[in-house]
Amino acid sequence: ITLITDCYDANAAGRQSVRLSGLFNITPTIIGVHSDLEAAGNLIDALDAAEDRPGVFIVNVAPRNGKAKKWPNGTPFCYFRYRQSLIISSVDGLALSLAKKLGIVTTLRVLDIPTACEAMITEGALDATLADTIRTTQFRSFEFLPRVAHFLSNNQDIVGEDWPISNITDAPQAIWWIDNFGNAKTTLFGTELKQTNGLIETCVGLLPVYQHLSQVPDGMTALTEGSSGLGTQRFIELVIQGESVAKKYGLASGQLLLEK
Repeated sequence: ITLITDCYDANAAGRQSVRLSGLFNITPTIIGVHSDLEAAGNLIDALDAAEDRPGVFIVNVAPRNGKAKKWPNGTPFCYFRYRQSLIISSVDGLALSLAKKLGIVTTLRVLDIPTACEAMITEGALDATLADTIRTTQFRSFEFLPRVAHFLSNNQDIVGEDWPISNITDAPQAIWWIDNFGNAKTTLFGTELKQTNGLIETCVGLLPVYQHLSQVPDGMTALTEGSSGLGTQRFIELVIQGESVAKKYGLASGQLLLEK
């Protein structure tokens, strides 16, 4: 069980972990993120780490401010299955943008919480009194998501609106994660980089491309194939050999890579 969430302070992570542990009898892995783009990359990495073993991946990045106010009670949730994995995610924004890019899903099942609750009641998986609370709760990630994840994991399905993956916003050509060494993981593959005289024009200048980090000379800023991705498709990283590229250039997730 893997939970990727922007609600990950000690209290929130602890409560969600206890609830998921009680339902699944498995201690979940919790990955804290700051944005939907960070969630998108971490979902791909988590699926890759699972190596096609059975698993449940819950992605919850659901702001209620700004554009999110178009939804009456926050973004809806959806689910799909990839090989032996069940993925349940907030549907708005970029959380599934890299799943779209990698082509691992064509159709999402968007859930209506009252309808989902009725399905769980019918199958004896949810108490009707508790369902009344869940239908109107502000804390859907705590009250609804763990329970519907457990229900769906038992090879159940729930009626919902089928969305083509084309409804999901494309991933920007951007940094999606800064690792603890200060390397910047991007949403691009090497095949997308257009070289001019062996160099790529980026937000930090013209850079060479190396296949492996070990090939980058000390102190040089460069692009290299990173460890993140799925299968044979690996994301390009922006690095400085022996230094933090993020610190030197003031980079953060969301920064467009190919824009000056």
